Amino acid sequence: MKKAIVTDKAPGAIGPYSQAVEVNGMVFVSGQLPIDPATGEFAEGGIKEQARQSLTNLKNILAQEGLTMDNVVKTCVFLADISDFAAVNEVYATFFNAPFPARSAMAVKDLPKGGRIEIECIAVK
Repeated sequence: MKKAIVTDKAPGAIGPYSQAVEVNGMVFVSGQLPIDPATGEFAEGGIKEQARQSLTNLKNILAQEGLTMDNVVKTCVFLADISDFAAVNEVYATFFNAPFPARSAMAVKDLPKGGRIEIECIAVK
């Protein structure tokens, strides 16, 4: 019924969850921290570089299932500091085309591993 999606082009799960799960033509991608899968470390630079890495991780997980960012219908963006919102929007806009996916963005108290951003999405085949 559900199928786990796994790629080495995004960081592996750091707990008891899947990078993504596909069920009935919908793909649910777990929150992606800005971890570079080649190094296992956060992307170097500021919030723009980290947003780019989180979105690249999403893109690579979707690609494993033959999907693109155009298949994304919903995203959730979690920020450790809401003042990063505008900078993240600049990067975010380069990954999506109109019509843009629905989105929630919120500030949270803490993110795993002390991250500044985490992004998850839902895509449809």
